[in-house]
Amino acid sequence: MSEVNRNNAPGGFLGTVERVGNKLPDPAVLFIALLFIVWVLSWMLSYVSFDVIDPRSGEALVIKNLMSGSAFTEFLSVMVTNFSHFHPVGVVLVAMLGIGVAEHTGFINSALRALLNVTPDKLLTPMVVAVGIVSHTAADAGYVLVIPLGGVIFYAAGRHPLAGIAAAFAGVSGGFSASFVPSSIDPLLQGLTQAGAQILDPEITLNPLNNYFFTTASSLLIISVGWFITDRIVEPRLQSEPIDGDEEDLPEMHDLQDKERKGLRWATISMLLGIVLLVATSLPAGSPWRDAGGDISSFQAPLMRSIVSLIFLFFLLPGVVYGVVAGTISSSKDIIVGMTRSMHSMSYYLVIMFFIAQFVYAFGQSNLGVLLALQGAAFLQALAMPAAVTIVGIVILTAVVNIFVGSASGKWGLLAPIFVPMLMSLGISPDLTQAAYRVGDSSTNIITPLMPYFPLVVVYCQRYVKNTGIGTLTAMMLPYSMSFLVLWTIFLLIYFAIGIPLGIQANYTYPPG
Repeated sequence: MSEVNRNNAPGGFLGTVERVGNKLPDPAVLFIALLFIVWVLSWMLSYVSFDVIDPRSGEALVIKNLMSGSAFTEFLSVMVTNFSHFHPVGVVLVAMLGIGVAEHTGFINSALRALLNVTPDKLLTPMVVAVGIVSHTAADAGYVLVIPLGGVIFYAAGRHPLAGIAAAFAGVSGGFSASFVPSSIDPLLQGLTQAGAQILDPEITLNPLNNYFFTTASSLLIISVGWFITDRIVEPRLQSEPIDGDEEDLPEMHDLQDKERKGLRWATISMLLGIVLLVATSLPAGSPWRDAGGDISSFQAPLMRSIVSLIFLFFLLPGVVYGVVAGTISSSKDIIVGMTRSMHSMSYYLVIMFFIAQFVYAFGQSNLGVLLALQGAAFLQALAMPAAVTIVGIVILTAVVNIFVGSASGKWGLLAPIFVPMLMSLGISPDLTQAAYRVGDSSTNIITPLMPYFPLVVVYCQRYVKNTGIGTLTAMMLPYSMSFLVLWTIFLLIYFAIGIPLGIQANYTYPPG
């Protein structure tokens, strides 16, 4: 047996990862345990003085003791708010209400079958990965829209649905910084990078699309690698995994009937009219969709803040139109039934999210994540390595920190004031430092259970394979993660060596040469 086959057999390396991972406690229990660990560590380390400056305050970093009386009572007083204001909860539930109606009426099912009729079998995998990458323009919508649809598409094509979920997850999360469509994450990271650079050079300014050419080229890499990993490693390994989900939850696939084609036609027209209306109302300079400065793509712009609500409407309305025309809706009650069914499927997810929200709050309050990031950066700075090796170090350190601190903006907000001026003093531009950060930040998203959407993907998998656990998903995504980390880093180094422009008004060296 070849080395590749040996490593991916049920008893091979990935099989071991799966078995060990599935022996971990239920995700909810795991986060309860992590919460207690954070409490204990915060108590122990609160008595230790660290020679580290917190970039947020400019003062020495102090670990907050979460087991003190005041901290514990504060934790209890905000427990409900932690959960109700936890961003992934609202994003998922609101989007799922509209998607639930579209799924219940049969609109999504019919649309996917029509899509399969025009997509060659060989291009199914890259199409799913590419759609996952494009979904970045809609913030976190890919997690609640593209990933479950990846499973449905593969199931409809007679392939293993978990492979479709894996391919979509790889595009949405593993390839988070690979995109040929500019998104709101570009100006967000650029702003943090520029603030870090101005510590050393107050006059420096960076373009929001300073990594655009690199992320565009990276999307081709992620699609190619994701295609190979899915078809050659992940799906063959899943062939022995039986599909044992409840029959009523599995999509029923058959040839489109005349009434379904008619319903799909009118539903598509209604969706296109909605898109035209949105574009027409957002184009004028004084559009209410724009922020106070007239920008339509900033985080403050109502359009960007309404992405999830728009997804709700863009699935609700076509779903209703399809149901009325195709005859799958007989009364308004059917619409509410669709929403209710979608909420039933989210019950387990809500339980997990309650405990994740408490853990995230405690971890942030303790400053343990800040300590981890700053100590790692200080160690990297002390090594004083050559430019190419330093770039690799930035990627690896970011990838490790990413396992514990999930927010891309939160993590870069901590690291940029350290990494950017540090590398500028070594002659490396802020643009290149940001590109290295984006590679490391994306690659390990898909293998950490601490990422808030990771349990949601487990729930998607359980729709088809009931015994799916943390280990199953981790083993499934590990080949993507390690391949992205290694190949994307090499890609960045080659890109750097050749001197291909990173983006608009971007440089490789500081000062610009």
